Amino acid sequence: MSFLFCELDVTAREFLPSHMLLRKLKLGIVLICLGFPAIAEDRLVRLEVPQTLIDSGLIKHILPRFSLKTQVRVELVQEGAPADMRFGSTGTAIFTGPQQTWYMAIESNDHAGTQKLAAWLTSDIGMRTVTGFAPEGTALFSSPQPADVVEITYDYDGDAEEGRRVSMTMCGRCHVVDPDHRMNGIGSTPSFFVLRSLENWDERFESFYALNPHPAFTQIAEVTPPFPHNRPPPIVPIQMTLEDLEAILSYVALLDAADLGAPLQHQ
Repeated sequence: MSFLFCELDVTAREFLPSHMLLRKLKLGIVLICLGFPAIAEDRLVRLEVPQTLIDSGLIKHILPRFSLKTQVRVELVQEGAPADMRFGSTGTAIFTGPQQTWYMAIESNDHAGTQKLAAWLTSDIGMRTVTGFAPEGTALFSSPQPADVVEITYDYDGDAEEGRRVSMTMCGRCHVVDPDHRMNGIGSTPSFFVLRSLENWDERFESFYALNPHPAFTQIAEVTPPFPHNRPPPIVPIQMTLEDLEAILSYVALLDAADLGAPLQHQ
């Protein structure tokens, strides 16, 4: 590449003034740099797949189609290696066959590429790609049956109605917490219904006071230390007890998770 660029420079020098040549040189360097971008982290998904599923040929069938549609590359990793997603026997059921149901477990919830792969696998297009795999004229995989989907139940001892009241009073100034008050809250702040759709929603709520920006203005009695005298909370503080938190968990457990729909289709 440097040799070709030098040849271009020598030719250009015969026809261009020095200031234009310098400008052309700078532009050429920028274009060269832009021509070889490193693969962004959110464009690469590390996926662990059992060998039996690889041997079926399905993975080789679906991954190129996913990458073509989303521009996200998927790299298979060995069992036990660091991964953004794993196929196996736990997580969310995605397809069935042969003779078993396969699940996906997401290891990186904040990874954009992983979220795209999860959304694609559970979309109509992704399922048609899976069920369309028929190497000898017979489809080997199908959508997971209702009985295959594991329903997780949550058992909290708090008063759900009290949890709704506490949520409205203490959380409602930022989050939409109730279906009858969907216009409340801050637009950039996820609603309780969106948070409820996350696989680890319960962990997020149980430790919310330790997740930014909550530590700056939230105190849990007998759990968090008092605010420093020289660093008061920037807004009216939230002060609650563990009983309040248990009530909120009981309330959120009863909410219907938000249906975020299929991924955007770009024309």
